[in-house]
Amino acid sequence: MKVGVDPSLCEAHGECMTILPEVFDLDDDEVLQIRDGELASAEEGPAERAVASCPKGALRLSR
Repeated sequence: MKVGVDPSLCEAHGECMTILPEVFDLDDDEVLQIRDGELASAEEGPAERAVASCPKGALRLSR
């Protein structure tokens, strides 16, 4: 499973970072950065919660 972001929707609220900081981070310009590659199986549940927590619906999961 991979996670992605639509940068045109993301407003850098940071909800995803509080749930899964190993995957999500804001850079110095407040742009969301997502770790590349497949999520570990232990990260899938938190990633689903992070996607659901996004107030703008900017995150998505793909298999």
